Amino acid sequence: MSPRFPDPHFVDTNGIRMAVYEQGSGFPVVFSHGFPELAYSWRYQLPALAAAGFRAIAPDQRGYGQTTRPDAVDQYSLEQLTGDLAGLLDALELERAVFCGHDWGGMVVWSMAQRHPGRTAGVIGINTPFIPRGPAPPLEMLRAAAGDNHYIVHFQKLGDADRRLAANVPRVFERLMRKGIRPADIAGREMRNLADSIESEEPPLGTPLLGPNDLEVFVRSFEETGFTGGINWYRNMDRNWEESAGLPQKLELPALMISAEHDFALPPALAEGMEAHVPGLERRLIPACGHWTQQEKPFETNQSILQFLKRHFGS
Repeated sequence: MSPRFPDPHFVDTNGIRMAVYEQGSGFPVVFSHGFPELAYSWRYQLPALAAAGFRAIAPDQRGYGQTTRPDAVDQYSLEQLTGDLAGLLDALELERAVFCGHDWGGMVVWSMAQRHPGRTAGVIGINTPFIPRGPAPPLEMLRAAAGDNHYIVHFQKLGDADRRLAANVPRVFERLMRKGIRPADIAGREMRNLADSIESEEPPLGTPLLGPNDLEVFVRSFEETGFTGGINWYRNMDRNWEESAGLPQKLELPALMISAEHDFALPPALAEGMEAHVPGLERRLIPACGHWTQQEKPFETNQSILQFLKRHFGS
């Protein structure tokens, strides 16, 4: 059974109203979720950190849940998303925090260390490594390598995936959030567009990740908001690349990389060589775990996070 999740309070930050869920007191740790998730994705981490003497803070991020969803696509760049978290610290009267992110949230927290180093005491990346700036716009390279039907390329088509995913929200989470899938199980399957995958009659791999109560939380939220806010994060990938020119590519701070052995979307191999850009990096590998790491293996995830936090930030 999932632990009881706290009720939100609301702060004004960077031009939006953000729903924030908190537990505990002590050195602050801000959690940044991915797609298509919510602050609720951290329901196992908040009570564990609070019990260990830390202040755990998880917002519904821009475009998600009870937080503001701007209409304009360009309002979802990493510049905006990191500005939201810096403004969250201002609203909570905090100077610095450790930032912990999964999936797209991992991109946000590594970017916090680049864009707001004075506010970033440490970074914990779950599945998502620090990726230094590439030689060309990422969508150009992805389209050349994987074609127009890759899910990220398909997301650039305004309205299509948004409409098709919103047409059957329970099916999205029942087919997408699953566990027990090994990389060998999906060998040969293309990374096709997500709407096609959700609409497919092909039996899904693995077993459902979410129990009925947790599934209801996600479904109820996304039936209200739709998926456009989250998809808009993907629609800023080239803008993020353009705006990253001149940002530091070497991060001098305490950092932890938690990889999941069976994550086919963000495999552990992506983190190879990170030490060249993050000299203080520590690593953990969670065996037999898929993409939804902090929900699938909460005990192992919490253990890795807390060992890192206690070593560097006391308590």
